[in-house]
Amino acid sequence: MSNLSHQVPDRIKVTVKLFAAFQEAVSKPEIDLVLPSHSPVSAVYDILTCTYPALDRWKAVTRYAINLNFTDESTILQDGDEIALIPPVSGG
Repeated sequence: MSNLSHQVPDRIKVTVKLFAAFQEAVSKPEIDLVLPSHSPVSAVYDILTCTYPALDRWKAVTRYAINLNFTDESTILQDGDEIALIPPVSGG
């Protein structure tokens, strides 16, 4: 008999925090997403651009943070993670 408590879920739920231009494009400060387990953080952006194509123009310059820590786009997400999409910032 197998121990079900050690099985990895096939789906995870994450919260995506949006700022500046991203928040304006989506008209929301955050979005909850359900993703396949073992998804990289870059999958969040791919999913969002399907629904909000205006976000695509910033993909190459977006930074990611998971649970308040900057990370690269290949970091694997865990159930309950909070992802922040950090848009390019202009200033002088």
